[in-house]
Amino acid sequence: MTQSRNKLIDLFIGNIANAVVHKILEQAVDDEILREYYDKELLNSVEISRRYREKINPINRPLPEKDIEYIKSKVINKVNSELKLRVEKGYKNINLDLVNGIVDKMMTDMKVKD
Repeated sequence: MTQSRNKLIDLFIGNIANAVVHKILEQAVDDEILREYYDKELLNSVEISRRYREKINPINRPLPEKDIEYIKSKVINKVNSELKLRVEKGYKNINLDLVNGIVDKMMTDMKVKD
């Protein structure tokens, strides 16, 4: 059971990190077409994250504190490394200072934490 749970947590982390990346990219661009694309990707990743979250633990209870810290640190690391790669590729206006706040909000929205 724990191996399956750990896999679900890893899949959850990947999807929530993808959602955070697209949220930041959406805020960084001026092009409306790109903004719509990033918004679609964001919504898709959020929906998939919700499904994984529901499988990890009953949705009406937050996760244990050790899981919260693990998930948060992994998501922040994934998002920061992906955004830094994007900056190296020439993306402009990416604000890395937004990462922690957006991760906290997403984790609260997903009922990972209170």
